[in-house]
Amino acid sequence: MAHSDLASSEYTYENVAIEFDDGIAWVSLNRPHKRNAMSPALNVEMVDVLRRLEVDERCGVLVLTGAGDAFSAGMDLKEYFRSMEGASRPEVLATKRDAYQWQWRHLKYFFKPTIAMVNGWCFGGAFTPLVSCDLSLAAEEATFGLSEINWGIVPGGNVMKAVASKMRQSDGLYYVLTGEVFDGRKAAEMGLVNEAVPLADLRARTEELARKLLKINPVLLHGAKECFHGVANMDWHLAEDYNNAKVEQAILHDAERGMQKGLDQFLEDKSFRPGLGGYDRNAG
Repeated sequence: MAHSDLASSEYTYENVAIEFDDGIAWVSLNRPHKRNAMSPALNVEMVDVLRRLEVDERCGVLVLTGAGDAFSAGMDLKEYFRSMEGASRPEVLATKRDAYQWQWRHLKYFFKPTIAMVNGWCFGGAFTPLVSCDLSLAAEEATFGLSEINWGIVPGGNVMKAVASKMRQSDGLYYVLTGEVFDGRKAAEMGLVNEAVPLADLRARTEELARKLLKINPVLLHGAKECFHGVANMDWHLAEDYNNAKVEQAILHDAERGMQKGLDQFLEDKSFRPGLGGYDRNAG
């Protein structure tokens, strides 16, 4: 299927809801009766959602959230464990591959900016897509938990990697080993999310942040986040080479000529002052 066909098709899913609003794609995990627990069927749909939104011009920023009063309760234990008993090895691997594909392999490196909006319950496996989003906002009233230990399970998939990449060792181990819950304020304090606000203000604050990102050159946004992820585990010498390569790559692919505009507006026009907002993308 061509990119144009992917982008122009209607979005109709049983487990995911999508709303477009002037550049923002609000993507909701839509199983409120199960607190948006991630089933194999939901994972298959989200693989398709990300493929299509990445090339859909109506999506400039993707916001991931949950329907009802939950972000996601994590994996659907019944569908993952009870329903998979007796399944063949290829069936098990295919089911896991769909989950990993959207929850971090694609979402973490999605071309467009992504924001997780944690509106309620966020448990276990939901930590992976939460951390895979570029930015994250939570309701102060949201409830987070790594409760696998209480079910006789060690957190699977890439949950542990997600926790270790965002939380201090002392905080991560405390909640992994005790299974205790914490709220949005604590999540922000520990750096699991960028910010916590009252639930009544969450959507408006998320939209404000999304619209800020929409004003920034998309090629440069992608280059910056790709570089950030890339240099994380490199030494300084490799990081310098990689960083410079990404800068040159961004300049090459930037049809807006963002670097040249920024320099012109700063040096000649005196209309751009770094630190006080981006250059005018619509000028020149």
